Amino acid sequence: MTLPGTFAATLVDEWARAGVAAAVVSPGSRSAPLARALLEDGRIPVTVRLDERSAAYFALGRALASGRPVLVVTTSGTAAAELVPAVIEADLAGVPLICCTADRPEELRHVGAPQTIEQEGIFGAAVRFASSLAAPEASGQSAWRSLAARAVAEATVGPRGPGPVHLNLAFREPLITEVGPLPLGRESGAPWHRRIGGAGAPLACVDALVAAATPARRGVIVAGRGASGALAWGERAVLELSAALGWPVLEDGRAWPKTPDSSGAVRVAFADHVLRSERARRALAPDVVLRLGSPPASKMLASWLAELAEPTTQLLVDPYGRWADPERRAEIVLAADPAELAAGALGELEHRARAPELWTAAWAAAEDAARGAIGAVLAAEERLSEPALARALYAALPPNSVIVASSSMPVRDLEWFTQPRPDAPLVYANRGANGIDGITSTVLGVASARLATSGQTVGLLGDLAFLYDLSGLVWGVAEMPPPARLVVVDNGGGAIFSFLPYAGSLTSEVFERAFGTPQAHDVAAAAAGLGHRVIEIASTAALAAALAEPPEGLEVLVVRSDREANRAVHERLAAAAASAVDGALEQGGPRGPERS
Repeated sequence: MTLPGTFAATLVDEWARAGVAAAVVSPGSRSAPLARALLEDGRIPVTVRLDERSAAYFALGRALASGRPVLVVTTSGTAAAELVPAVIEADLAGVPLICCTADRPEELRHVGAPQTIEQEGIFGAAVRFASSLAAPEASGQSAWRSLAARAVAEATVGPRGPGPVHLNLAFREPLITEVGPLPLGRESGAPWHRRIGGAGAPLACVDALVAAATPARRGVIVAGRGASGALAWGERAVLELSAALGWPVLEDGRAWPKTPDSSGAVRVAFADHVLRSERARRALAPDVVLRLGSPPASKMLASWLAELAEPTTQLLVDPYGRWADPERRAEIVLAADPAELAAGALGELEHRARAPELWTAAWAAAEDAARGAIGAVLAAEERLSEPALARALYAALPPNSVIVASSSMPVRDLEWFTQPRPDAPLVYANRGANGIDGITSTVLGVASARLATSGQTVGLLGDLAFLYDLSGLVWGVAEMPPPARLVVVDNGGGAIFSFLPYAGSLTSEVFERAFGTPQAHDVAAAAAGLGHRVIEIASTAALAAALAEPPEGLEVLVVRSDREANRAVHERLAAAAASAVDGALEQGGPRGPERS
C-alpha cells in the first residue's frame, strides 16, 4: 500500500511550490508519513522539537520573522492540544501558521483506541481555515494538491488577514509505505492555488487578470449569482469587459436578468446545452476562464470546467476571497469586487488585441443553434411540459418581476430553457445549501420586501418542495401574507431523481418508494384547505391569463405533469441541441482548441 506515503509526499511537494518557509516536527508514530516526506524531500527546512508546545511557538517565531507560513507537525492525541496557546497567539497576532495534526482513522475513533481524542475543531474560531480529512484513498487524489495549496492561501491572504490554519490528517496503518507517483502538479511549478487581493479591486488583482488575458488569448467569462458585484453598474462593466476581450459570457440564470444586449458582448444563455455536444466541449476549450460569482447550477458546465487542464488558466473572483470552487481548478483566487475588477481591467486592456473573431463567432453560432433547436422542440410539444412552463413563465411576467426558484429541477429549467427578453425577471434561488426546504417561506419573504415595487413575485417549485414547507401557508389571524404566486409543478414526486442512475438500476417499487416518493395528499386540496386561491393550469395560454393581473393575496397555480414524460422531453431537447451545435461548429467553427 502506497497511499499514506504518496499523500504526504504530494502535500510536501505542493507546500514547496507554494513557498512554505520551514517545518517544525515533533516526533510521533501517527505523523510518520508526513515527517518522512518532509525530511526526504529536502526543499523545506525542517527542525525537530521534542515538546509540541515549544515546537508550535518555535514555528510561530519563524513565521513571525519571515512573514511566510511555517508548518508544525504533531502526532495524534494530546500532542494536538499542546498547539492551542501558539494557535491563539497566531490568530490574534496575524501570523501564518499551518498546524498539521495526525489522527487515527475513523474506525479507531470512539472505541477506546490509544492517543485518540476529538481533534476536529480543537482550535475553535482561532483558525482561518480547518479541514479534517479521512485516511487517504485513491479516489481522493485529485483533492490533495488543492488542500495543500489552499492551506497556504488561507494562512496568508484571506478576509481575516494572515493567521493559523488546521489540517487534521488521518493515517491508516501501515504508516511507512513506498511512495508512488504523485498526482500531477502544474507544469509551471506554481502552486495549485494562489489567492491575490483584498478589499475592492486592488492593483494586484487587475494585474493578474490583465496578464492572463494577453496577448489575445481565447477566454470565457462564467457568470453566476453575484457576478455583477455590489455596484449598480456591475453588469454593464462585466459585459463591456466581455466585449473588449472578445470573451463570451456564459450566464447562470441567477447572475442577472436575461435581456437583449447591445454592448457587443456574446451572451451565452444556453451553455448547458451547448456543452452537451462533445465537439463543443473540445472545440470551445478556452485558454482562460474568468469565474465571477457562485458556482453554476449546470452540471454540464461544472464538469466541463473540471475537465479543462493546463494550459487553461482559471481565475475565480469573489469580493471576500471565498473558495467557491467545487472542482478545485481555480489557479488564482482574486479577492475583488467583480465590477471594480472589470472596470480596472478595461482601462489596462483598452489598446490590447481581442481574442480571434473566429472564437467569438463559434460561441455565437453554438448559442444560436442550441436556442433554435430548443425552441423548435418545445413548439412541437402538444402538452404543457415542465421546460415549456419555465419558458412561458419567464416570458409572461410583467416588468420588474422576480422568480424564486426551488432547487432541483425548477432552477435548472429556468436556466436551460428561458429566452432573453426586455425587462426580464430576476431569478432568486436558495443555492447556498441547494436544499428544497423553506421555499414557500422564502418566496413570501422576497414578496414582503417588494411591497412597494411594481411587478410580481412568483415562486416556481415542485410538489414535494411545496408540501415540505406547507407551514409557510399558515398565517395568524392578525397577519397578512404578502401578494405572491406559487407555481407548483405536481409531477407526483421527486422528478430530478429520474435523471440520476437510481432510476435505471433499481426496481420500480424501490425507486418510487425511496426516491420518487409520491405523496398521498393533493397539493391543490392542501392549498385550498388552508384558505388560499388555487388555479389549475393546463396550457401556456392559461398561465398567461392567470398572470395578467397582480395577485390579491397568496395564490397557488397548480400544473400537473408526469415524471416519465418530463424526463423524455428533457432528453429530446438535449439531443436536438447537441446535434444542432455539432452542425453549427462543423460548418463554421474551430476544429479544435488552438491555444495561444
